[in-house]
Amino acid sequence: MKLARLNKGPEIFHTIQGEGVSAGLPATFIRASRCNLHCRWCDTDYTWNFEGTPWTHDFDAQANYRKYRKSEVTIELDPAQIAEHVLKYPTRRVVLTGGEPLLQQQGWIELIQLLRQTDPAFFFEVETNATRMPSAEFSDAVNQFNVSPKLANSGMDEAIRIMPDVLQHLATNPKAWFKFVATSSADLEEIELLAKRFALPPGRVLLMPEGRTSAELDRHGSKLAAAALARGWRYCDRLHVRLWGDKRGV
Repeated sequence: MKLARLNKGPEIFHTIQGEGVSAGLPATFIRASRCNLHCRWCDTDYTWNFEGTPWTHDFDAQANYRKYRKSEVTIELDPAQIAEHVLKYPTRRVVLTGGEPLLQQQGWIELIQLLRQTDPAFFFEVETNATRMPSAEFSDAVNQFNVSPKLANSGMDEAIRIMPDVLQHLATNPKAWFKFVATSSADLEEIELLAKRFALPPGRVLLMPEGRTSAELDRHGSKLAAAALARGWRYCDRLHVRLWGDKRGV
């Protein structure tokens, strides 16, 4: 499986879940490399913004920013090797993140089976952009889908970032929660249209401010909290940003 590289090993780390409905819970994160999208503000651009690709990023304006050399930011492990890393940590909640994890579904299924053979108490969350359909076997194996459809603020055309069949499928799955990154009234209008179009249950819609620092989160937080309250949605923060800033591996 292709995972993001952190220092000399894979980006597998024990921390608290900072976002979504499980915020505050201890978890082990496994970060997949590769993504089929290219959000302009992505904070894990090292999983897709490789040398030779045409994508743009907000960091392009920074003098020291360069696209990543794929071999330097990727590491390949088989599911058994990944399981060894996960079993070093005490928690039984595992978050499959990325990149886009659903590009490697069969590998995750094997990993989940290996870990549950060790301890049936393992609980698996998967974070997905909702552009890849989960297989029936993958859906059965995963306990929770943290679905993050991308808005126009990502810088991509709707035809790339919104897959109606996938969203319609996930909207009927009681395991799925829908998290939207927002900053503006235009974002809120777009979320309302998507929620109506795909009949997303209001209690499963979460609003989260964009930001890599506490100050950036605070800039939009109160407005989004009020919007969530008015619509019966949830508001979610980014606890890991408030605790550790824009730092990898925590």
